[in-house]
Amino acid sequence: MNSISKDKDIQVNHEIKAREVRLIGPDGKQLGIMPLKEALRHAQEAQLDLVKVASNAKPPVCKIMDFGKYKYEQSKREKEARKNQKVINIKEIRMNPTIDEHDFQVRLKNTLKFLKEGNKVKVSIRFRGRQMTHTQLGEEVLNKMIELTQELGVVEKPPKMEGRNMVMVLSPKQTKTKE
Repeated sequence: MNSISKDKDIQVNHEIKAREVRLIGPDGKQLGIMPLKEALRHAQEAQLDLVKVASNAKPPVCKIMDFGKYKYEQSKREKEARKNQKVINIKEIRMNPTIDEHDFQVRLKNTLKFLKEGNKVKVSIRFRGRQMTHTQLGEEVLNKMIELTQELGVVEKPPKMEGRNMVMVLSPKQTKTKE
């Protein structure tokens, strides 16, 4: 019998401080409202643990179960949920406002590849020296990028100046199903 739980939000056996509890048996049947000592006695007779499953209820609901098995199954469920999660990374593409056409096509190809993989893409244009007076050139480059990536991505954050950089964020379209 486990008397101390490692989890802070789950109370087991003697950690439960309520006077009365609503008890649920190991088979899932309600045994009714009873004093805590009697509920602990029922759990000891069944050689299982008394676990508080609903602390907000009046009186709190406790269930007789094998706490070790319960924790194991809970960790398996959490592991399965993490496995099915999709991790989205942010990839960055850097350009100049006076970028050549071929270089732009290379950056466009990489951007499309990142969007197909399901990653977000941060496109930034760095302005150096006197280029700061011609920020409209950078905006034109970013608008061209938006236009050419329309079928795979949507603009999450429109082009905006941040210091000497103009930055925008593209996200993959959600309509595409998982292959």
